[in-house]
Amino acid sequence: MNVKTTRNIGIMAHIDAGKTTTTERMLYYTGENHRIGEVDNGNATMDWMEQEQDRGITIASAAITCFWQDHQINIIDTPGHVDFTAEVERSLRVLDGAVGVFCAVGGVEPQTETVWRQADTYKVPRIGFINKMDRLGANFYSAVEDIEKQLHANPVPLFLPIGGENDFSGIIDLLKMKKLTFSKEDQGETIIESDIPEDMMDLATEWRENLIDKASAYDEEIMDMFFNEEEIPTEKIKKALREGTLKREVLPIFVGSSLKNIGIQTVLDGVIDFLPSPDEITTVYGTDKKGNEIQILHKDNANPLALIFKIQVDKEAGPLSFVRVYRGTLKKGSTIYNVNKKKKERIGRILRMHADRTQDLNELNAGDIGVIVGFKNIQTGNTLSNESEKILLEEMHFPTPVITIAIEPNTQSDSAKLKKGLEQLAMEDPTFSYKDDSETGQLVISGMGELHLDVLVTRLTKEMGIAAHVGNPQVTYRESITETKSGSEKFSKVLAGKENEAGISITVRPLPSGSENTLVMKANTRGIPEEIISAIESGIKNSFTSGIKFGYEICDMEVTVDSIDYNELTASNFAFEACAAMCFDKVCQTAGPVLMEPIMKVIIVVPTQYDGDVIGGLTSRGGLVTSIESRTSADHIIAESPLSKMFGYSTVLRSSTQGRGTFSMEFDHFAPKTSR
Repeated sequence: MNVKTTRNIGIMAHIDAGKTTTTERMLYYTGENHRIGEVDNGNATMDWMEQEQDRGITIASAAITCFWQDHQINIIDTPGHVDFTAEVERSLRVLDGAVGVFCAVGGVEPQTETVWRQADTYKVPRIGFINKMDRLGANFYSAVEDIEKQLHANPVPLFLPIGGENDFSGIIDLLKMKKLTFSKEDQGETIIESDIPEDMMDLATEWRENLIDKASAYDEEIMDMFFNEEEIPTEKIKKALREGTLKREVLPIFVGSSLKNIGIQTVLDGVIDFLPSPDEITTVYGTDKKGNEIQILHKDNANPLALIFKIQVDKEAGPLSFVRVYRGTLKKGSTIYNVNKKKKERIGRILRMHADRTQDLNELNAGDIGVIVGFKNIQTGNTLSNESEKILLEEMHFPTPVITIAIEPNTQSDSAKLKKGLEQLAMEDPTFSYKDDSETGQLVISGMGELHLDVLVTRLTKEMGIAAHVGNPQVTYRESITETKSGSEKFSKVLAGKENEAGISITVRPLPSGSENTLVMKANTRGIPEEIISAIESGIKNSFTSGIKFGYEICDMEVTVDSIDYNELTASNFAFEACAAMCFDKVCQTAGPVLMEPIMKVIIVVPTQYDGDVIGGLTSRGGLVTSIESRTSADHIIAESPLSKMFGYSTVLRSSTQGRGTFSMEFDHFAPKTSR
């Protein structure tokens, strides 16, 4: 592997913008596929899961390797549906660059903004591809304006469309100032270069000048050459724009139609020309064993360091760990240290993934993405490091599951199969969880939305063949407090003839919505063994999950340990863990406990004439409209609403807008439950 000629990229966008279709074309033109798969026909290479082919959407981020112009491109195709945002999140965490796909009709859609923010968080350089120029209502210039206004990006078109809708026939290359058309006889493989039509020359010249202006910000010589009417080398312009792209100050824009096989090869060229190689990435940080933050730089000759960003369970091979290597080399048959689990793991096999096919490798080098088979005790987000260094890479954060359903096996013999299936799904998907409800005795599963849980339940019943009865969706509540209170507790118990005593004082206080629970140790711990401190912390942290009044998990709370009453003759770990839990419960009961419900950010895309009906319907459900944005094709109504009032909303929206309204929602925050 040559790191300079490697690109780790993601394809990201709103649902239905054409991500998977675009990827299928990339695989065809790079020779990875010998025919073009279609989402509509259910035979897309990247959508290899049965449900993806049935539903026509991308659920899991499939990884595949292809080659273009002597460059290795590792592509990850990510989901566009908001319920699968964790798949996007963990993919972006390990990518070096991304291709943002935009629909020429819809422009910047709600989920595009969500994915864009995630990419900003991980500082991922991007190029943009305005797709579907053949669709009715396509408007390239409106989409470019949308990108600038809605995403606060700096779009720089490198190509212009020739025609639009049914008349879309090719593109103008502003770097070479040539017209490009794509042969229909060989599915667009042959690119025919010719002169720009006279009626488009003025427009092309205007956008070429815009291109030169943006590039000159990174190379003053370009503007001098322009004013002196000298010929500016294409490579010089590309180099300047590449610098802006890597700084995330420029967004090169490409245009075409994936379905009509127009413009895909130019996007592949753009991946190589403008997106970074692994050794150009300087935004990766980790923590050493002393707790100091350190920058992780690309090095081949160094101790190995890698991140597990996805787990997929194979029926025969077991867990497949998708890893991104940041430093050093992972070798087949060697051992590596899992820093999070504090355990050694043996690397059984190393694979290169080709969607549903595999290729065996002997090693994975720095900058590469691959799959390791043979790990026993792993989880998404785990860091693989040298045991002596124990460097911990920045952890991935996933949103809170907000919807639950009860699930029961049809027969007793299916019970063990169901538990095993749930374990597999929880290992693969960090936004999915399950637990036994102590009150009802039912198994309860939790996820990000109705579609998310529907997909997972279908996997259990169809893919794994488990017969189960599924209940109706329920909201996942939380508990918190509204007042700051202090208190103390004593614990004393004789066990096996030995006195066990402990004493503790704590203060609990509410935190702003969206804060993580925190534990602060202010007590004087001099002379107190570390295991006693750990027992206190364990008692309090375990109480966070057991609730105050209703048994729901606690959120937005700070607990301060003010003092510890310790006697070395009677102290025990058990006593202090129990005492901490009892003290926590006692103080929280006096601190104004309150039930918290999930509030969702709802984005509704609807033609203007239905705004009134939609807003009225939202208000009747306890929703609060925060803004209305008028776009070219439709209005975007942004609102907040309790999740409990949003079940079945898709049916209501369709009926009130004659099927023309669509919506997406994602968890925003927890708020005290009201009667609204």
